[in-house]
Amino acid sequence: TICALVFFATTINYLDRQVISLLKPYLETNGLFGTDASHFESTYANIVIAFQLSFAIGMLVVGRIIDIFGTKMGYAISLLMWSIACMGHAFAKNAFGFGIARAALGFPEAGNYPAAVKTTTEWFPKKERSFATGIFISGTSIGAILAPIIVPWIAENMGWQSAFIITGAVGLVWLFFWQTLYETPEQKLAKGKIGQ
Repeated sequence: TICALVFFATTINYLDRQVISLLKPYLETNGLFGTDASHFESTYANIVIAFQLSFAIGMLVVGRIIDIFGTKMGYAISLLMWSIACMGHAFAKNAFGFGIARAALGFPEAGNYPAAVKTTTEWFPKKERSFATGIFISGTSIGAILAPIIVPWIAENMGWQSAFIITGAVGLVWLFFWQTLYETPEQKLAKGKIGQ
C-alpha cells in the first residue's frame, strides 16, 4: 500500500510536468505565446527555464521542510501545492503567466523525491529499500507514457484549460488516500494496527 501510494504520487508528478509540452501547439495557436511565431521557441524555452530553476531551488529547500513537518504532512503539502499550481496554468493569459505558473509548479514538485525516499526509509528495511525505490521511480516513466495519451484527448474534447485542471485534480484524489492510509510504522504499532 505504501509503495503504491508513493508510486502514484511520482506518476502524478511526471504527468503534471508533461502537460505544457503537449499543449504547446494549442497555446501557440491561441496566441498565448505572442503573435510572432519566430519567438515561440525562445518564449517556450524561458517558460521551461522558470520551471527548472524553481525545481532546482526546491530541491535545496523542500527536503528540509519535509523533515520539519514529517513525511505525512510534508508530502501532502508538497503535492497539494503542485496540484494547485498545475491547475493554475489554466488561468494564464500570456507567456509571463505561464512562466509564473511553471515556477509555482517546480518548487513543490521537488518535494516528491525527498518525501518518497523518506517514506521508503520509514517503511522498508535496508535490504528492501532499493527495490521499493525502483518501484516508485518507475512512476516517472508511467507518468511520461500516460501524459501523451490523456492530455491531447482532454485538450481536443474539453479545451486546453481542462487538461491542466483535470491533471492537477488527480493529485487531490491521491491526497485523500494519502491522508487516509498513511501512518508511520511506529504510529501503527502504537495503535495496534500491525504486529510486533
